[in-house]
Amino acid sequence: MQVRQDRRVQRSRAALRAAAVRLVTENATTALSVIELADAADVSRQLVYLQFGDRDALLVAAAADLVERELLPEVADHSAAHHVRMLAMARHFARHRPFYRAMLTGSCAFPMTRALNRLFGSLITTASLREVFGDLDDTTARDLTALITGGIGAIVNDWLVDGDDPLDPEDLADRLLRLTTAIAHTQGRP
Repeated sequence: MQVRQDRRVQRSRAALRAAAVRLVTENATTALSVIELADAADVSRQLVYLQFGDRDALLVAAAADLVERELLPEVADHSAAHHVRMLAMARHFARHRPFYRAMLTGSCAFPMTRALNRLFGSLITTASLREVFGDLDDTTARDLTALITGGIGAIVNDWLVDGDDPLDPEDLADRLLRLTTAIAHTQGRP
């Protein structure tokens, strides 16, 4: 019985996240009611509150799910060239621009930015930081990860919100690659 209920809960959560991405994309806004989201997912609005707490938490969970399902598998391979990973990220955000633009300018912009920074921070390893910056204690490594992901996040946010149509993923990837190369060179490392 528990397994069946867990599957039902997982299906309902997945339906709500998919409905959130679709509705935010179609309407180019996060100003959606819980009723609209629940109806689009064919679940009760009480389920939204039970599973996510409120509308903004559902929207941020939908964005995190989209990144985890579509983007992270493409960029998680640390053996891939840095440019390939940056380009995959830029293409993902360009493909979903209406959704991310609404998320980054709507009511849940702050938690959305924090969630993206956490996800991107998970891609930076302490070993890779030490390779560039030398021996770092754990606190400095965490702080440096936050600094890098916050800076990249600000550039990506500006690109998504204010960039010219159509977005140029190659240009963004090149910009980010130049920045990371410049940082590495300031430390005297390749």
